[in-house]
Amino acid sequence: MQRASRLSRELTMLSTEPPPGISCWQSGARLDELRAQIIGAADTPYEKGIFNLEIVVPERYPFEPPKIRFLTPIYHPNIDSAGRICLDVLKLPPKGAWRPSLNISTLLTSIQLLMAEPNPDDPLMADISSEYKYNKQLFLLNAKEWTEKYASQ
Repeated sequence: MQRASRLSRELTMLSTEPPPGISCWQSGARLDELRAQIIGAADTPYEKGIFNLEIVVPERYPFEPPKIRFLTPIYHPNIDSAGRICLDVLKLPPKGAWRPSLNISTLLTSIQLLMAEPNPDDPLMADISSEYKYNKQLFLLNAKEWTEKYASQ
């Protein structure tokens, strides 16, 4: 019950006061299956791209973080080809930084920030990470290309 009322509150907040460039909604009849969209930020290779994400809220939420993955392919050192995201707030301690005080809006904002500022020292995609570190122009070109190919409407 606590989980359902918290999720309802969070979804209401996300629809009435969404963070800039982010939208989130219920996927179907179930409250624990959500979809989100993040618009690529200006001055990034993802600029104007529309990225779809899937959010699955676990039974133990908020004591366990939601599972979030990209449905739109994205060229990024911290996001793999299956859409999985390497981000500390998406994992439980001791390896992660999830806390029950965080919410879905905060997570989506953190993912949006990660898109703008990749963390090449904690990669999921080693090849993209080294490209980011040692040949940034090529990385930017590839990321922009992927955005045009997969995230343009």
